[in-house]
Amino acid sequence: MQFEFATAGRILFGPGAREHIGEIAESAGERVFLITGRSGPDYAAFGADLAEAGHTLHHEAVSGEPDIPMISAALEAARRHDPHLVVAIGGGSVIDLGKVVAALLTNTGELTEYLEVVGEGRPITERPVPFCAVPTTAGTGTEVTRNAVIGVPEHRVKVSMRSPLMLPSYAVVDPELSAFCPPAVTATAGLDACTQLIESYVGAKANPLTDGICREGLLRVGRSLRSAYHHPSDRAAREDMALAALMSGLGLANAKLGAVHGLAGPLGGLLSAPHGALCARMLAPVTRVNLAALRARASEGEALTRYRQAAQLLTGRSEAQPDDLVNWVGEIVQEFHVPMLGALGLTEALIPEAVAKGMRASSMQGNPVQLTEDELAEVLQEAL
Repeated sequence: MQFEFATAGRILFGPGAREHIGEIAESAGERVFLITGRSGPDYAAFGADLAEAGHTLHHEAVSGEPDIPMISAALEAARRHDPHLVVAIGGGSVIDLGKVVAALLTNTGELTEYLEVVGEGRPITERPVPFCAVPTTAGTGTEVTRNAVIGVPEHRVKVSMRSPLMLPSYAVVDPELSAFCPPAVTATAGLDACTQLIESYVGAKANPLTDGICREGLLRVGRSLRSAYHHPSDRAAREDMALAALMSGLGLANAKLGAVHGLAGPLGGLLSAPHGALCARMLAPVTRVNLAALRARASEGEALTRYRQAAQLLTGRSEAQPDDLVNWVGEIVQEFHVPMLGALGLTEALIPEAVAKGMRASSMQGNPVQLTEDELAEVLQEAL
C-alpha cells in the first residue's frame, strides 16, 4: 500500500472563522492583495478591516470563471502591488484565480507554459506568495486542492495548472459565509461536493485516509443537502455542507476523481456552462453506466461494494443498494431543478468532441472502470 496525503498548511473551520483573516495577514506582512467575487458577502467590509489594521490593500473584484485574460489582468495588478499575502474570498473560481496569481508572482514565464493539455505542463519550482483561501460556497473544496481550473477560450477547453506547491497556505472555512448563496448555487455546489466525495471514494486511487474522510462527507451530504437548499438559514445544515465540501477537496486532492469530472472539464470549455451544474446532471448517468460496466467487466473488485456503501450513507438506509444511489441522485436533481445539458448548450453534434476530449482527461484515470467512447456518449445522451 502506497499513497500520499497533503493539504493546506493550516485549516481553520467553523462559524466566525473569517475573523482569523486579520491575524493571518498580520503574520504575513503589510501588503495584501484581496481577490473577491462581485456578489455575495460584504466584501468591502473585509477590505476595510484589513485597511484599518494597517495593511496596504489592493482589492480586485471579478466575476465568471477564470480564463487567461482574467488571470493576466489580475496578475498585472498583483505585480504592481507586490503583496506579502494573497487572499481570495469567494466561490471556487475566485479561489482558483488566487492560486494562480500567488504562484505566478514567484515563478517566471507565461501562464500557458504551466497549463496541462494545451501547454507544456511546466512544473512550479518556487514557492508561491502565501495564499489564504476563504470559500463562500459549499462545493468545490478548492481551498484544500493543489490545482486551479482555467478556461482557454481559443481551444474551447478548461484545463488545470497543478502543483503540490499550489496548496493554499491557509484555508479559512466559515459556514456562515455560504448563507449568502442563492438556492440554485447551494444545489449545484452541494452536488459538486457530493460528486467529488463519491468519485474519490469509489475510484481507483482511493486510500484509507481519503476513505474515512469521504464516508463522513457523504453522511453529512445525505442528511443536510436538502435542508440547506430548502431552508437556507439552517445553520446546522450549512455547517454540514461546508464541512462536506472541505472533505470533498481533501478527497480529490489525495485520491482522484472519475468520469463525471472527466467529461465536465471538456464540456465546461465547449459550453461555458457552470461546472457544478454539469457535474450534478451527469452524476446519475455516469453512476448507472459505471455500475453496468463494473458488473460486466470488474465484478470482483471493491467498487460495487463502495457504491453500495455510498448509497447507504446518502440515503440513510442500511439496506440501500448501488442502484439506489442512481435513484437518489436522479430525484434530487429534479427536486432542485438542475437543468439538463441541452439547456446548458449541449447538442448532439458536440457529443463526439466532448467524448474525445473526455477520454484524454486526467480525471478519467481515477474512474473505477475504464469506460468506452460509446459508454461516455451514452452518459451524455442520457443527460441531454
